[in-house]
Amino acid sequence: MNDIIAFYEAHIVGFVAVTGLVGLLVGSFLNVVILRLPVILERTWKRECQEWLGNGDETGAEAEPFNLMVPRSKCPKCGHKITALENIPVISWLVLRGKCRECGTRISIQYPLIELTAAVMAMVVAAYFGVTWMTLAALGLTWALIALSVIDIRTQLLPDVITLPLLWAGIIVNFNGLFTDLESAVLGAIFGYMSLWTVYQLFRLLTGKEGMGFGDFKLLAALGAWLGWQFLPLIILLSAVVGAAVGIAMIVFRGRDRNIPIPFGPYLAGGGWIALLWGEQIMRAYLGPSF
Repeated sequence: MNDIIAFYEAHIVGFVAVTGLVGLLVGSFLNVVILRLPVILERTWKRECQEWLGNGDETGAEAEPFNLMVPRSKCPKCGHKITALENIPVISWLVLRGKCRECGTRISIQYPLIELTAAVMAMVVAAYFGVTWMTLAALGLTWALIALSVIDIRTQLLPDVITLPLLWAGIIVNFNGLFTDLESAVLGAIFGYMSLWTVYQLFRLLTGKEGMGFGDFKLLAALGAWLGWQFLPLIILLSAVVGAAVGIAMIVFRGRDRNIPIPFGPYLAGGGWIALLWGEQIMRAYLGPSF
C-alpha cells in the first residue's frame, strides 16, 4: 500500500509540474487574447456599422489582417518585432528587465503576471482533481475565467465569443455528470442568467442607471452550467463580498470616483473558481453533512 501511495504521489507531483509549465505557455497566449480580442471586436463592430450605413470599405491599418495569430507582436513605440527568444514566458521579461530590447520602452508587468497566474491556478487545479478528465475541463474553465476577468478590468467588456461557448461547454461536460448532473447544469444556466437579469431590471427601475452589463448575466449562466444551480447563491455571495471589499479599498486608498463603474466580472469569475474547487466543503460547513 505504501508503495502504491508513493508511486501515485511521485506521478501527481510530475503531473502538477507539467501542468504548471503548460499554464505558463497558455498564459502567454492569454495575454494575446486579452490585448487583441477587444480590438478585433471593435473593428468588427465598426465594419458592420460601416456596411450598414453604406460608408464604404475599411482603409489604412484597419484593412490589414489582425487576429490572434497575425501580425507578430511588436513594441508599440519602436515597432521592434518580438522574437521567439524574447517571448519565453516570465523568463524573457526578467532577462530583458521589463524593457524593449531595442528602445528600452517598459514592457507591462501584466505579461508575466498573467503567465504566472495561469500557471499557479493550473497547478492548484491539477493538484486538487488529480489525473482525471475533471482536471482537463477545469483547466479550460480556469483559463477562460482569467481572460474574461482581465478583459473586463481593461475594457468593461465580457465578450460573447468567450462567455457563450463557456456556457455550452458547461452543459456538454455535464452531459454525463462530470461536475453535476445535466438537469442541475441546465437549471444553473437558466437561473444564473435570470437572477442577475432580474437584479439589473429592478436596479434600473429604482435608480434609472444600469448596475451591470449583460455579459455578467452570461458569465453567471456559464458558471451555473458548470457547477449546477445549487452553487449559484455561493458564487454570488463570494463575488459580492470580494467585490465590495475591493471596491471600498479602491475608493478609500485610490480616491476612485464612486460614479465610475467597477467591473463585476472578475469577482464573479473569482467566486466561481473558488466554488469549483472548494464549493462543496464551504456548503457543508454551513449546511451540514446533508448537503
